[in-house]
Amino acid sequence: MAEAKEINSAPITPRTVSVVGTPAVASPPVSCPPSQLHSPSLTRSPLLHSENGDGIRPSKTPKTPRTPLRTPRISLTPRFITPLGSPMRKALRLTKLDPQDAWLPITESRNGNKYYAAFHTLCSGIGIQALVLPVAFTILGWTWGIISLTVAFAWQLYTLWLLVHLHESVEEGIRYSRYLQLCFATFGEKLGKLLALVPVMYLSAGTCSTLIIIGGSTARTFYQVLCGETCTSKPLTIVEWYLVFTCAAVLLSQLPNLNSIAGVSLIGAITAVGYCTFIWVVSVAEGRLPGVSYNPISFGSDIESAFNVLNALGIIAFAFRGHNLILEIQATMPSSEKHPSHVPMWKGVKGSYTIIAACLFPLAIGGYWAYGQLIPSDGGMLTALYQFHSHDVSRFILGLTSLFVVVNGVCSFQIYGMPIFDDMESQYTKRKKKPCPWWLRGLFRVFFGFVCFFISVAIPFLSQLAGLVGGVALPVTLAYPCFMWIKAKKPNKYSFMWCLNWFLGVFGMGLSGLLIAASIYVIIDTGVNVSFFNPK
Repeated sequence: MAEAKEINSAPITPRTVSVVGTPAVASPPVSCPPSQLHSPSLTRSPLLHSENGDGIRPSKTPKTPRTPLRTPRISLTPRFITPLGSPMRKALRLTKLDPQDAWLPITESRNGNKYYAAFHTLCSGIGIQALVLPVAFTILGWTWGIISLTVAFAWQLYTLWLLVHLHESVEEGIRYSRYLQLCFATFGEKLGKLLALVPVMYLSAGTCSTLIIIGGSTARTFYQVLCGETCTSKPLTIVEWYLVFTCAAVLLSQLPNLNSIAGVSLIGAITAVGYCTFIWVVSVAEGRLPGVSYNPISFGSDIESAFNVLNALGIIAFAFRGHNLILEIQATMPSSEKHPSHVPMWKGVKGSYTIIAACLFPLAIGGYWAYGQLIPSDGGMLTALYQFHSHDVSRFILGLTSLFVVVNGVCSFQIYGMPIFDDMESQYTKRKKKPCPWWLRGLFRVFFGFVCFFISVAIPFLSQLAGLVGGVALPVTLAYPCFMWIKAKKPNKYSFMWCLNWFLGVFGMGLSGLLIAASIYVIIDTGVNVSFFNPK
C-alpha cells in the first residue's frame, strides 16, 4: 500500500536574459489535475492532460502588481495513489490504499454510470419475495397492510439515501466500496463482524440458494406448461431441475466483474417487472374468487395474534432487500471532488425504486383484492396463478411468466453472488500479492454455485422461512445505516438528524428482535414441511 505524498515543484520563472546563442524561451509550469476516486490502477487515464491533449497549460500572469510573483505549489501526486480528489491534503497524506481494489471483481472496473446503477439496483431490489406480500395482508388487513407497506418502503428508501452518501468520506479520503468495510470502519472490526458478517453473508449465500429452489421449481413448471397435459415424455426430477438452474447460473457467473454484468442485470430487471406485472394484471382481470373474505385472520390468544402480526411485518421487511449491495454498486462508478459518485448513484436509485414501487404496491393490493384469505402461504401470487387460473389463462401467458421467473433468478444470482466472489478472491490476493488467475477465479465461482446447490437440496424448505429471514436481515436494511450516519457524520446532539437516526436505529433493532422471536414461534406453532434432502 502506498501513502499519498505531495511533491512541491520549484517555481519556474520565465527567462528574461538569454544565454549567448540561445533564444529566450519561456517555460510554462506543468499542471496536474486533481486526483479522482479511481481504483488504484495505472491504466485508468494519463496523469497529465489538458484540453489540447499536450499535458501542458500556460501559466497565468498576475494582473495586479501588489500580488506577490510566486508560483503556487504544484501537486504531482499520481492519480492512482490518492483515492479521493480533495483539497484536504492533510487527510490525503493519512490515506492508506489497498492495491487489491484493481484486482477484485467489485472494484476492478470504475466505468459505471447512473443507468448501470439503476439496472443493478432494480435487479437486486425486486424479486420473487415480493410475491408473498398479499400473505402479510391476510393477517394485517387492508388498512394496516397498506400503512405497513408504505412505512417500510419510505424507511428503506431513507436508509438507502444514507448509504449512498456514506460511500465517500471526504474528510478521510476513503471510499467504502463494500458494506462490511463501512461496518468495520464505523463499529470497529470485532463489533462489525459480530453485527453484520452473518446477516450480510446470509443475504448473499442464502438468497442464491433460495433462487436455486424457486428457479428450479419454476423451470419444472415451465416445462409442464410447454409439454401440456398429454405429454408422455419422462420429465426431470426436481433435483435435476435444480442442477440445470445451477449450471446456467454458474456459467453466467464467469463474467469477470460487477460492471460486466450490467446487461445481465438489465435483463433481470426487465423480467422481474414483467412477471410481477403479468401476475397482478391477470389476477385482477380474472376478478375476485368466489367466497373471498378480507377480514384479518383471527387467532386464539392475544399473544398468538401479536406474534402472527409481527411475522406478517417480517414478510413485508423481507420484500425490501439489496441494501447489502448498494455500496458495491456505487463502487463501480468514477468519482472526483467536482463529480462525486453519490450524484449519479442517487439518480439511479430514484429511478429504480420508482419502478419497484409501481410493481410492489399493485402486486400486494391487487393480489389481496383478487384472492383475499385464499392466497396460498407457500409461493404467494405465483402459486395462486397456477392454482386458480391454470385453465382460464392461455398457456402462452403462463409459460412466459414462468420463463421470466427463471431468467430473473439466473440474473439475480450473479449480483447476489458477487460479494462472495469478491471475498474469496480477496483472500487469495492478500496472501499472494497478485491478481487471481482466470482459471482459479472460475473454480471459485463453480465451487460457490455448487455449495448453494447442496444447500438447496439439503434444506428445500428455505423459501418458507420468509418472516424469519426478514427479521434477521432487517438491521442491515433499516437499522445499521442510521447508526453508521451518527458515527461517521457526527450530527449535532439533539438535532433533527441525530434524533431521527437514533429513533430509527433503536426501533429497527428492537423490531428485528421481536420479528425473529415471532417467526420462530409461528414456525413452531404452525410447523414447516421439514424435509432434509427431500425436495418436492
